[in-house]
Amino acid sequence: MFSNLILKTPRCYTASTMNVNGRRYRTIWLEGPDHGVVRIINQLLLPHHFETLDLRTVEAVRRAIKDMYVRGAGLIGAAAAYGMYLAAREAGEASFEEDLLAAAKMLKNTRPTASNLACAVDTMLAALRSRQGKRAQKIEAARLAAEAIAEGDVQSCRNIGLYGLERIRAAAERKKGETVHILTHCNAGWLAFVDYGTALSPVYAAFDAGIALHVWIDETRPRNQGAALTAWELGGHGVPHDLIPDNAGGHLMQHGMVDLVITGADRVTRRGDAANKIGTYLKALAAKENGVPFYVALPSSTFDWNMSDGLEEIPIEERDAEEVRCMTGKTADGRIETVRICPDSTPARNWGFDVTPARYITGLITERGIAEPSEQGILKLYPEQNS
Repeated sequence: MFSNLILKTPRCYTASTMNVNGRRYRTIWLEGPDHGVVRIINQLLLPHHFETLDLRTVEAVRRAIKDMYVRGAGLIGAAAAYGMYLAAREAGEASFEEDLLAAAKMLKNTRPTASNLACAVDTMLAALRSRQGKRAQKIEAARLAAEAIAEGDVQSCRNIGLYGLERIRAAAERKKGETVHILTHCNAGWLAFVDYGTALSPVYAAFDAGIALHVWIDETRPRNQGAALTAWELGGHGVPHDLIPDNAGGHLMQHGMVDLVITGADRVTRRGDAANKIGTYLKALAAKENGVPFYVALPSSTFDWNMSDGLEEIPIEERDAEEVRCMTGKTADGRIETVRICPDSTPARNWGFDVTPARYITGLITERGIAEPSEQGILKLYPEQNS
């Protein structure tokens, strides 16, 4: 479900967080006189090059999601919605619904762990099935539904920032104005959503409110989304930060150098178990051991209301082993190169996500408020799911 809830936004929180060379962006939008082009930021080239790509077919959207030109729970949901809009433009008059169902199945198969994608596709199907009229009217209904999903993502992420801001503000008050140190894992900023992000939305809100803060950025092997994307985002916004090895977080917590942890999520069960980028579970264990609050930030579209036990039920995507065996970076002379970091004969395994049980989570920061990570706590914010 995509929430339309909108909170009053303080003047300190910017109208958009995407600042690229002085220009405001979203991660995905429609272009062209007939709105026939979906434009995205090519995240495979970041942080060394900034480029936008045009997607003109549902197949192009499928490849963009599968190959991670777009990534992050909210963004792949929005991309799938726009993909369904392009599918509607491609569908035949007589085979309209059949073609849409085929496109929906194809898009859902691209990334199985994130629930936002399936939620967006199902929302698009429901909107189109309820629409009567000629093909052109259905296509316009698809466009409006996709735009509504994207805008809902923006509003939800902004609200997450405002609720999370209060936890950062409280930490700053406890420290009597000293710098608040926040640890995050992977990228859950505006590059992972349409704008603002989830885990980084409270960071941007707190920074814009003048709170002294600093972010520890896990590199997030094997694709290095922290190093490549989170560091690029925070640098563009002017937020103080340091990149650290993935395994440094426990050491920092042991020595009192982390005040709170905020991560995103790709799927959260109705009981509060959270799937996120591989390595998140270990951060949660270290946080519990050292008394550091551990928050998961997510919009309601990330909840899977049909799942209860995250360890047993959430599908964990296993990706190409070459992501582990190889690394891509910038050489001293400015070339982008991919190199192998292990013996040629060494096999590898590459699970993309792990599950953090609810008992290790301090709170779930949502667009409706901060929920206790339990079925009862979540349903207090989402009573319509109490069935």
